[in-house]
Amino acid sequence: MKPVRTWILIADAGRARVLQNMGPGKGTTAVDGLASESALPSSTNEIVADRQGRSFESTGSTRHPMEPRTDPREQMKRSYLEMLADQLDGKLQAGAFDRLVVVAPPQALGILRAAFSDRVRSAVSGELAKDLTKTPDHDLGAHLEDLVRL
Repeated sequence: MKPVRTWILIADAGRARVLQNMGPGKGTTAVDGLASESALPSSTNEIVADRQGRSFESTGSTRHPMEPRTDPREQMKRSYLEMLADQLDGKLQAGAFDRLVVVAPPQALGILRAAFSDRVRSAVSGELAKDLTKTPDHDLGAHLEDLVRL
């Protein structure tokens, strides 16, 4: 009988890593080529150095700055998470894993859920709304015991 390959995605809006579990008592191993870190700037001002555009008041000659429609930093976070979702879809199509456990902060988890294809959604066997990106691999067992047997 073929063992069930469970991938554990541990991500936030700026970094991600994927671990593989081959069954109860087997522990985890890092999946090569899927750990990544985005070059997310610490503030929006690092992305947008220009002054905001100005507009006139509807009455009179007063001018006010125009707010951007979207925060560029938030858009970078969203794009990074959508890229992760696309990578997972490609790996699932290639047969690299059977089940997926997703660990991410609540906001990132929501973006990932929306970005997952139907195939990936059906492979998700558990979710944990927590930021564990800085947690060492050997300390993950206590956090994941309800989702997967390591």
